[in-house]
Amino acid sequence: MIKRLFGVLALTVLAAPLAAFADTQISAVGSTALLPLVKEAATEYSTQHQDVKISVSGGGSYVGIAQARSGTAELGDSDVIAPGNSGLMDHKVAVVSFAIIVNPSTGVTGLSAAQVRGIFSGRVTNWKDVGGANQGVVLINRPRTSGTRAVFNATMMGVSKINEAGLTVDSSGTVVTTVATTPGSVSYVALAYTRNKPVTVLMINGVAPTEGNVITGKYPIWSYEHIFTKGKPSSEIDAFIRYISSNRSLLEKLGYIPVSRMKVKETNR
Repeated sequence: MIKRLFGVLALTVLAAPLAAFADTQISAVGSTALLPLVKEAATEYSTQHQDVKISVSGGGSYVGIAQARSGTAELGDSDVIAPGNSGLMDHKVAVVSFAIIVNPSTGVTGLSAAQVRGIFSGRVTNWKDVGGANQGVVLINRPRTSGTRAVFNATMMGVSKINEAGLTVDSSGTVVTTVATTPGSVSYVALAYTRNKPVTVLMINGVAPTEGNVITGKYPIWSYEHIFTKGKPSSEIDAFIRYISSNRSLLEKLGYIPVSRMKVKETNR
């Protein structure tokens, strides 16, 4: 009887499934300018490391910073630094160039910095006043939670305030679609979103937003792309962040610039 009992117990133990190891769950939230890079990197990384599950969403840089600080998300993606947010660790993963884009109907291909300030402050209301078509200016802005807006404001507007009377669009992809379909419209967006899109990318003071002009500081509207973590990240999270910043082929494929290529430094970015 005892022998039979031990036999049943042995079979039960052998039949029991081995305990599965828990997957690593990582959530990344924030900048839509950084979204394409983090999203594609997450797909690649999860394919190579099937025990790591990564969810990626936008919402804006300041949302990303807030969620990283609260611990709601492991990664807070941002176009801007997070001053005053003690406890956050900053990981610079790339550099992004931002473009001013217009609907082709405007008839302009370039503006001076002063003309940009005039348009976005509301002082210039017709494209003919800056050498374009006789057509009203339609401003398309980003919400105040947007890091793209913060970078544009810091690098282009000076003491001029952005006119809030225009449309407000909450994601980079929607900005490009709206400008492409709205005659007379103008906005600002990460250059990576403009590829093969029916919008005109403007030169500023005669300088185009090329990689060469960004890394030498000739083109003004650019930013480091940051990923913030609440303190020092775990080894799994750190490995994913390093995968993003060191994946040169993916960076260049999507239109981002490796941090190591920059020849100018900006402490406020």
